[in-house]
Amino acid sequence: MTTLISPALADLLEHLFAQASAAVEETRLAVADFSDADQARLMRSKTDYRALYGRLSNVPLAVSRETGALLYMLARGSRARNIVEFGTSFGISTLHLAAALRDNGGGRLTTSEFESSKVARARDNLVAGGLYDLVEIREGDALQTLRTGLPDTIDLVLLDGAKALYPDILDLVESRLKPGAFVVADNADDSPDYLARVRSPANGYTSVPFDGDVELSMRLG
Repeated sequence: MTTLISPALADLLEHLFAQASAAVEETRLAVADFSDADQARLMRSKTDYRALYGRLSNVPLAVSRETGALLYMLARGSRARNIVEFGTSFGISTLHLAAALRDNGGGRLTTSEFESSKVARARDNLVAGGLYDLVEIREGDALQTLRTGLPDTIDLVLLDGAKALYPDILDLVESRLKPGAFVVADNADDSPDYLARVRSPANGYTSVPFDGDVELSMRLG
């Protein structure tokens, strides 16, 4: 039995995915007074995105079930030991990644989240899932919290925070990515600069879209 399908974690994830599904309408209402154009502008701004995400501080901005399974498989199949995550939210993706670390025999997941209420929720979920010992949650601006103290080599990165910052976060971790390391970017369509970068082989990646707007990239040797 793998950790991911153990009764305790499977039940917790089912609850969290149901919670995320139930919050779709709440999420819509939280930004209903923004036009589609305003939402797109805020999503792609490196300075104004907090106005959008501040409205969403009480709702889970979760990966899909398919993306969660993909994260587990990538981390497990690559025998990852060191993982970095940008954007913890309530910890659904974090739980999938930490479960893979557990099944790989251990390791460290460093994750960053700027909403303190979400840090508390994620911590509670990781404790409930029996995986908190594998995770370090860094609260605050990821451009600062992920600037130092990362492992020398990184096996997998998940980008699932403010989309405009994806290129900047990649700058922080890129020199540490080992050949063959995976980078998964959720909602990558909202970060065109990032997509242009990882889709150019000249920049040292091979990259393909997955499940809509998820981008799966691999660092070349």
